[in-house]
Amino acid sequence: MKTRRIGPFEVSAIGLGCMNLSHAYGTPPSRDEAAQVLDGALNGGITLFDTAALYGFGANEELLGDLLAPHRERIVLTSKCGMQGVNGVRVIDGRPETIRASVEASLKRLRTDVIDVLYLHRLDPQVGVEDSVGAMADLVRAGKARALGLSEVSATTLRRAHAVHPIAALQSEYSLWTRNPEIAALEACRELGTSFVAFSPLARGFLGGKLRDVSLLEPKDIRRAMPRFAPEHYAANLKLLDGFEAEAERLNCAPVTLALAWLLHQGEHIVPIPGTSKPEHLWALIVAARLQLDRATLGRLDALINRQTVSGARYSATTQTEIDTEEF
Repeated sequence: MKTRRIGPFEVSAIGLGCMNLSHAYGTPPSRDEAAQVLDGALNGGITLFDTAALYGFGANEELLGDLLAPHRERIVLTSKCGMQGVNGVRVIDGRPETIRASVEASLKRLRTDVIDVLYLHRLDPQVGVEDSVGAMADLVRAGKARALGLSEVSATTLRRAHAVHPIAALQSEYSLWTRNPEIAALEACRELGTSFVAFSPLARGFLGGKLRDVSLLEPKDIRRAMPRFAPEHYAANLKLLDGFEAEAERLNCAPVTLALAWLLHQGEHIVPIPGTSKPEHLWALIVAARLQLDRATLGRLDALINRQTVSGARYSATTQTEIDTEEF
């Protein structure tokens, strides 16, 4: 496994986003299946594992704490504060006192005394980012976090936060079909020495090519509320897959491998964190770090799937109010 850097850490070029082991995409896998995914990731050379207080309302952190505790010294463990479940409801709360309490609870669930990269999951519009990051910086000084990150924020917010404490990583959605980071965030990260951690690098499963009928999504699958997965938009988006899969076939690789390789070629400071609930799918993710793409291939992919060719917004209007990223 090739490596890249996040702050003081050398991490695998492909990390593992662990959200879907407990949260978001319908019924999560069993504990045994989740254990197989995590073991397979470790055996495949993945060292970066990403979770959050929100995922499963703490269940995901507990799962990782139980299953990864024996491997704690060989992995980089990241989690997020500032958005969590309160009485069964998702709440964004970036107040310093809430952040402190949330991180204490996360440390217990994760069965560790320090979080390697602590992210602010969402910017609280009622709290200045300087105040939230200031509280997180206090946790670094207290030895409860080693580095800080932000999630789903703009380049302007990143710079404001970085003035308070160095920001090791900015995490946001980035893939062939979500290009918002190309507006300003990627360049801001380059300027500041901040790594860019790309979540949903497989377009929430779209680029895997297996989801052809969105009516089969479970009722609680969060994609049901995303415009791009609405039937009228998804029918248009499916037409993009034939060309994409043809490129993967030409390169003798899985579509997900090609999607991740494209991301890795966008900059040395980019670290994708795909997720999976199937251990048999891991190898196609891991080998993406080895796949070299020439300029002609990159050009064809860029022309095929981009913000002009994808139909529908990535978030609903309500969810869009909760994020701070640049929009086209």
